[in-house]
Parts: sequence; structure tokens; C-alpha cells
Amino acid sequence: MAKIRVTKEFRFEMAHALHNYNGLCKNIHGHSYIMYVTVMGEPDANPENSDYGMVIDFSELKSVVNREIVKPFDHSVVISKRAGEDYISRVKEITNRYFIVPYQPTCENLLLDFVERVTKVLPFKVKLYSLRLYETAGSFAEWYADDN
Repeated sequence: MAKIRVTKEFRFEMAHALHNYNGLCKNIHGHSYIMYVTVMGEPDANPENSDYGMVIDFSELKSVVNREIVKPFDHSVVISKRAGEDYISRVKEITNRYFIVPYQPTCENLLLDFVERVTKVLPFKVKLYSLRLYETAGSFAEWYADDN
């Protein structure tokens, strides 16, 4: 049977600050993220199944990605734990939606975090093929399973 790739687009708003960065991005600022999640698998070959002809039902992929990434991260502030307790305390004072992460929250590192979150909960019949995360209209990072 043929392998097929299917892709779903997601959009969410998120803020971050780059600790110890020498530029404007050291300040808390937000982006309108666009993310493309592509999975690969074989279409269901059993005409008796409700997913007959599908690699994955788009609604199932939407549910997984919304639960693991969009809902928790949308309208949140992401800060590196290396920023220090004083800085983190001030972030906690201004919002109740925040993530303190063990990495610098660049587009690249966020992408790797998101890859891990999605990979661990996908149905066994599909594999994550790629993930592309746009931080701005003209700037994105992408991950491909074949490269890793």
C-alpha cells in the first residue's frame, strides 16, 4: 500500500523572551504562530472501518495537536528557567498563562518541544513526518523525521 502524507494547519498567539539575548527579542514580545503538522501512513484499507481511505481523520489530528500544543500554549508567555527566579516571579505576577522551559524559547527549540509532544501521543498507525513553525510571516523553523 502507498504511504500518504496529510497536513493540518494550526494558529495560535504566544509570547516569549530570549534570556541573555543581545537584541530586541530579550524583551517579552508576542507572535502569531502558524504551525503545519504533517503525518504519514497508509490509508485504512478496510471498507468496514469508519476511517476507510484515511491515514488519520483530520479531526483526530486536530484534537491531538490542540490538546498537546495549541490549548496550553495559546496566549501564554514562554520563558527560559535560566532567566532567574526574580524575572520568572515578575512574569508570574502579570499572567497566569506561562511556561517556564529548560531551553531558550527560540522558534527552533519550541519546534523541537512540539515535535516531542505530538510524537508521543499520535496513534500507532501514523508517524510524524514534519512540523513547520512560523514565528512571523516570513520566518519559520522546520523538522523532518527523515533528518533525525
